[in-house]
Amino acid sequence: MSILVAKAKEQIKEAVINAANKAMKWGALEQCELTEFAVEVPANRDHGDYAVNAAMVWSKLFRKAPRQIAETLLSNLDFSDNYIKSCEIAGPGFMNFVLSDDYYADIVADVINRGEDYGKSNYGENKRVLVEFVSANPTGPMHIGNARGGALGDCLAAVLSAAGFYTEREFYINDAGNQINKFALSLDLRYLQLYKDGIEMPEDSYHGEDIVAHAKAFAEIYGDSFVNDTEEARRKALVEFALPKNIKGLEVDLGKYRISYDTWFKESSLHKNGETARIIELLKQSGYTYIQDEALWFKATDFGCDKDFVLVRANGVPTYVVPDIAYHYNKLVTRGFDKAIDILGADHHGYVPRLKAALTALGVDASRLDVVLMQMVRLVRDGEVIKASKRSGKAITLVTLLDEVPIDAARFFFNLREPNSHFDFDLDLAVNESNSNPVYYVQYAYARICSIIRNLAAEGVGLDPVPSKDALLKLTAPEERELIIHLAALTDEIVLSAKAYDPARITHYVQEVATKFHKFYAACRVKGEYETLVKARLSLCSATATVIKNVLTLMKIDAPEKM
Repeated sequence: MSILVAKAKEQIKEAVINAANKAMKWGALEQCELTEFAVEVPANRDHGDYAVNAAMVWSKLFRKAPRQIAETLLSNLDFSDNYIKSCEIAGPGFMNFVLSDDYYADIVADVINRGEDYGKSNYGENKRVLVEFVSANPTGPMHIGNARGGALGDCLAAVLSAAGFYTEREFYINDAGNQINKFALSLDLRYLQLYKDGIEMPEDSYHGEDIVAHAKAFAEIYGDSFVNDTEEARRKALVEFALPKNIKGLEVDLGKYRISYDTWFKESSLHKNGETARIIELLKQSGYTYIQDEALWFKATDFGCDKDFVLVRANGVPTYVVPDIAYHYNKLVTRGFDKAIDILGADHHGYVPRLKAALTALGVDASRLDVVLMQMVRLVRDGEVIKASKRSGKAITLVTLLDEVPIDAARFFFNLREPNSHFDFDLDLAVNESNSNPVYYVQYAYARICSIIRNLAAEGVGLDPVPSKDALLKLTAPEERELIIHLAALTDEIVLSAKAYDPARITHYVQEVATKFHKFYAACRVKGEYETLVKARLSLCSATATVIKNVLTLMKIDAPEKM
């Protein structure tokens, strides 16, 4: 939480404890050792800024009714040298605290003083976190699910960083295994079709136009020189030609989406440096493997999984899960990250327990791996779902989406819902320049504030870099207070978002900032009041703009000064 919010809560807690100690000293309450109690924001803010349940918690300690205890505490409360303005007892004994004008004034000053750092904290204590996201199959273009995963993973990494974690972003390139074999087959057949008749594409091969384009580009350079070569040599040459282009294409497309990775980690490196083979040996040494039908199995049921699974097939070829185990062992042990976070599709729900079981067998604390399972996205236009087939090559890709929808809207929309919820992406709404479009609504609030500041500056009323405390004390209207309290919550929202792995929290938060600003602006004139109040409200406008821009910056969304 922000320094001032933490300070206010600590002052309330300290005041209640001091009141109890004072009452015990004078015999109004029995001597006892005090236990913990809660200082929380009440459900109804009309009841006060914070509610304390100490009287209920201490009822058995003092052997009195909670309300009697609350009345005793209230009579012994000291409001001096703190942010407490008043306290009232409600219901069975809740103590509702109202904070002083100084508290609200100091919040506005703190936002302006900290500027672009406002909202950041050291909650994460610089623990090392690796966020792996998108990791799209490099055998083809990125689909709409990758677009959601990209916005989600990138924003989550930013939120974690703002919450005080050392954070890196990583793309895992599946450049080995079955999908590469299928890629090679598909390229091979498309290449041969250029020179031979009667060659059909199997149903389970890749039918996209990108495969055709690669085959033609290869043929333009090498002609038919590979047609009569061995299948193995031909396919190897085709993959070595096409795969780097696909990987570079992924990097370029994600760059357009404002995503930049610290590391592009190749699966093939795990095979080349022997880490995959080493993991197999380590699992054998763990005592949790056995041979059945000439295959090597892992005793996953010993770790609560519904069934065991194969590590190495009877033909000696490892299954796809082995390099995945090696990869996560590399993250957590070899590279020593405190936490690995994977953003995966919801179809991986059965895969996660297996991975965690294998890590546990290897002596790794599996709780250091967290997986965010992301639900599907449906594109909607004119109220109807757009259907497309990836296999036919007519899938809507990240690139085609960004050709139609502004990047700001795409990134904002994909973080409107928590990851485990299904999401309908309304293409019509995403391009609509009205307040019904949530990203436009937030950006408009920021632009409106910039316009207010510009217009007043043109009239000779400038924004004070260091606002006057006396001026800020004038911010007492309900709409002003409501907006200020929401600005004060940014640090908490970032931390809660980081803890829950849910960037949608800050998306909702900044929408609410815009709503509360418009409510304030409609009720409280900035222009046309006496100078001190104008200055105060101008400072509140500036603080609001700072918060909006800080959140949009986390999301890598523009904060335009004019719209």
